[in-house]
Amino acid sequence: MEDDVVEAELLRDNNQNRYLTGIASATIAVSIAFLMVSVVFTDVADKSLSTDSVDYGIRVPVWERGDLDYITNLSNGFVMEFGDYEILETENEWNSTHVFVEYDIPIEEGGAAPNGKISLAYWRPNVPEGVQVPVIAEFGPYFQEPSVQTPTIEVPGSWLGEMVIDQILPHGYAFAQISVTGTGRSNHCMDLMGTAEQLGNDAAVSWLGSQDWSNGNVAMIGKSYDGSTPWQAAMFGNEHLKTIVPISGLIGVKELMWKNGSSEARAPIMHNGVYGSYGIDGDEEDYGNLCPDYIIGPGTGVSAWMFGSEIAGDYWAERYFLDRVLENYGGSVYLIQGMHDWNVDPHMAVPTINLLKDNGIESKGLFGQWDHDYPDRAIQLDERSELGGRGGEAFPEMIRFDWMQDLLEWFDWYLKGEGRSPELHVEIQSNQGSWRIEDRYPASDTTELVMSLGTELERVSGGQNVLPDASTGPVYQSMPLTEDLYIQGMPRLHVEVSTTTVGGQLYALLEDCDGNNCIHIGHAIMDLRYHEGGEELSSTWAPIVGTITAKMEFFALDAEISEGHTIRLSLLSTGEDYLPASTSSIVTISEGEGSTLQLDIFNHEEKMYWEPPACTHTVCTS
Repeated sequence: MEDDVVEAELLRDNNQNRYLTGIASATIAVSIAFLMVSVVFTDVADKSLSTDSVDYGIRVPVWERGDLDYITNLSNGFVMEFGDYEILETENEWNSTHVFVEYDIPIEEGGAAPNGKISLAYWRPNVPEGVQVPVIAEFGPYFQEPSVQTPTIEVPGSWLGEMVIDQILPHGYAFAQISVTGTGRSNHCMDLMGTAEQLGNDAAVSWLGSQDWSNGNVAMIGKSYDGSTPWQAAMFGNEHLKTIVPISGLIGVKELMWKNGSSEARAPIMHNGVYGSYGIDGDEEDYGNLCPDYIIGPGTGVSAWMFGSEIAGDYWAERYFLDRVLENYGGSVYLIQGMHDWNVDPHMAVPTINLLKDNGIESKGLFGQWDHDYPDRAIQLDERSELGGRGGEAFPEMIRFDWMQDLLEWFDWYLKGEGRSPELHVEIQSNQGSWRIEDRYPASDTTELVMSLGTELERVSGGQNVLPDASTGPVYQSMPLTEDLYIQGMPRLHVEVSTTTVGGQLYALLEDCDGNNCIHIGHAIMDLRYHEGGEELSSTWAPIVGTITAKMEFFALDAEISEGHTIRLSLLSTGEDYLPASTSSIVTISEGEGSTLQLDIFNHEEKMYWEPPACTHTVCTS
């Protein structure tokens, strides 16, 4: 579940759940003082929704924002521009309107098919009559859901909705919250991002884009599960969906919990075993929530761990989104990802960002050294940033107090055609906190550094056997570096191995060591039944006498290693939060030129570095 809560004193009295038309007085004072010298005002009575002719003086490239007067002492980011519109009041205290969107569910989906019904609440700005506005929407399972104890969908979500309504709606935007199938007041079952959910999301996008108060342009934004629904909707090529902002979202369900055939500990039980409980609460509507996927989902999860893939059906293919996005989507993507995300690993974003660009989809990336979070939440980023290579070294530089302004400018361009075209680059932060610009990620101007096991990487402990006990295996280490090293992207470990049986598993841990003090750089894992890489089972081999090459790929990383430090590579049977292999085997490592660690390095002097607005919150200054 989303566990991020905006501080109550900033935006909302959560006990009252009332929308505040103003903001903190300190914010007003600072912002007005700046705006008086930088904004050319027009007559509000003649105000249109166009700002093309207005030079705000604050819409500058990202590398110039550090010099501007952003609000940096609050718990999250804040826009630098006041909007002209108040919220349109409705009959409830939250100024929202609730509707049900009806759509057709294929009969084979079971449950409530064919009568799908999606619960949707929306907020509108009080614009002049006849003025149409674009819509920003968040789709997810956490609105009015008893199992996670969230309030009615008519209340703005404290994790994101409050901020959008308070900061962006006044600029002439509507905002909507949508409960996916089987959650909140939406009917059918909660089958974890399957066909019915996908169709419901598409139907809600069409509804939002076709209202007489809408200009026809819809954006989707959200984190985690709510960051996965934008990918789902983008599959359909809906003419109304102009841009998506996935924040740590899924490009596919299997990709969340399996990597190179290896299974996370949560994988066999997470599917409908977790989210399936949403729709089964003991009331008379439960019959409408009974769907085949409630049985197929958990069974498929277990079979994937045991047999390496699904043995029948298309459960995973139905829940893989990126291929259909690349084929059908005509909008833009602002992709946001934490490089230390423990929940949704960064391989959802890297190399996805390059695939988008290569397929002609306008896209921008924001990749910082936070975990499963938003880029502007000072308190949460502080609490979750751990030293030892887990984000702590990049705090507080990771906090992006310019993020809300960035969203406003992005939406202005893609939903209204106003302002200037965003820079379609990747903003990437290294593990030591520095920010730089890349045109794509991984970049195309890297040089491959190859280090062989047993030579450039000397075995310093352990034998050549990796035992299935999760703690026994070789450790390799380089000589002290003669110069600083800058690594990006997805390192590769191609290692020749032999096994006692068909199967086994390898976990690789990459560290930056200063003497005996080491910090995490990155890790990789592979079920050796997938030793050729990819999602398909590899050809079998003759155990003991046969040798295979495991072509392992690390999760995305960006690291700076100082001169005098060493690179350490440890090989084990499992690690992080992964299960042991279902095919237990002793794995013997072959050393020499056939077993190499391949790092993509770059010349940092040729890159554009900059400093974002500096954090002045107490968590940064105390």
